[in-house]
Order: sequence, then structure tokens, then C-alpha cells
Amino acid sequence: MLSTFLIAIREGLEGSLIVGILVAYLVRTNRRNQLAPLWTGVAVALLGSFGFGAFLTFTSNELSPRGEELFAGITSLVAVAMVTWMVFWMKRSARNLKNELHGKIDQAQSIGKFAVVGAAFFAVAREGLETAIFVYSNFKTVASNSAPAIGLTIGFAVAIALGFLIYKQSIKLNLAKFFLITGVGLIVVAGGVLSYGVHELQEFGILPGPDAFAWNLTNWISADSIPGALLAGTIGFDTTTSWLQLFFWVGYLGLVIPIYVKPVKTPIAA
Repeated sequence: MLSTFLIAIREGLEGSLIVGILVAYLVRTNRRNQLAPLWTGVAVALLGSFGFGAFLTFTSNELSPRGEELFAGITSLVAVAMVTWMVFWMKRSARNLKNELHGKIDQAQSIGKFAVVGAAFFAVAREGLETAIFVYSNFKTVASNSAPAIGLTIGFAVAIALGFLIYKQSIKLNLAKFFLITGVGLIVVAGGVLSYGVHELQEFGILPGPDAFAWNLTNWISADSIPGALLAGTIGFDTTTSWLQLFFWVGYLGLVIPIYVKPVKTPIAA
């Protein structure tokens, strides 16, 4: 529940801010007639994201057990790669995001309404598709889908509310600190997804050592228990963790987090 809440509030707020920037710019420049194409693009992006998530779930359910292991392993690795790239992209691009979006919407308007639809679609779809594959992979790490679904719903609701309040200038949020903290949280969750992906590829036979356990705590804690599910959904803890899983988990977190939290050097003006 905690991990899906974190995913939803982080990705949902990013999406809400992008939409808010575009809407505010069109309103401020007296181009309200472009709001309908803008919202059309946003709606298509959201539908596409939900459809992609449904496709992943349907495909996974229709595969054989062996095929599902391979599919889950590959999608987990893809999800980790996408999330890692995205948190670094947002950290690097946050300062110029508003100007970049303004430029894209200006360029799109000069072409026509369909271009505005496309600009809004691609601005939101990037967040939506990333969220869909990451949520799907995170759901696979837990035994039950009910609590993660609740966390996802609450997270999106909070993100949309925060985005609206920021748009209305009702609240001020230190976005740099917010994205830094939630970025670290997403990296930790991604580490758990990576460990799960390694486990699935070990079970399939691509990677070695599925039975070479760093620990086996099944006699002490059940994966279906509340502590087991909580740990699995947040840090990717597994009651039976192989040495290879542990190696990738420690290596990923030990490499990515220090690089991510390192302050960005601001160029000195001449």
C-alpha cells in the first residue's frame, strides 16, 4: 500500500503539474479556445495509460507459468530502467520544464488543434505509461492486490488535489524537496522491483542460483502476512532471497541513490 501510494502521489503530481502549467499558460495568454484540444489530449493519454496497464495484466494472466515468469522478469527490468531514467530526467529538467512546455504548446498551436492534442498527449502519456508499467511490476511483488490498489487510489486522489491547489496558488510546496524525497522513495521501490525481476528470471532459468539463498525466513515470517506484504511492497523484501537478488538490490541502491542525491552543479555565469 505504501509503495503504490508513493508511486501514485509522485507520478500523479508530476502529471498534474504538467497539465496545470499548460492550462495556466493558455488561460494567461487568452487562448481558452485551445483548452478543449488540450483536455482531449490529456484524456486520450490517460485512457492509453489505463489501456496499457490492462494489456500488461491481461497478457500476464494469459501466459503459461513459464511464460509469465519471463514476462514478469522482463517488464520488471524495463520498469526499473524507466523509473530510474525518469527521476533523473525530472531532477535535471525541473527548472526549465515550464519554458519547455510553453514552447511545445506554442509550436503546436501554430500547426493546428490536432497538434495541440498531440502535444498534450505526449506530455502526459510519458508519465502515464511509466506509471502503468511500474505499478504493474510493483503489484507483482506483493501477495495481495487489495491494499496496493487502495494505496494507488489514495495516492492519485492526493496528487490531483495537490496539483489543483498549486494551480490555484492556494498552497505553496517546495517541489525541489518533494521530488528529491519521493525520488529516493521511488528508487527504493525500484530496487525491490529489480530484485523481483531477478528472481523471476532465475526461476525461468536465464539467471543462475535460484536456490542459493542469502536467507530463508519462511519459518519466521509469511509472505502473506501483514509485515511480509508491507516489506515486499516497500523495499522488495522476500522471505526467500537469493544471493544474486541481494547483489543486484544492494548494487542498484548503493550506486543510484548517492548519484541521485548529489547536488546539481549550477554553472557560474561569466
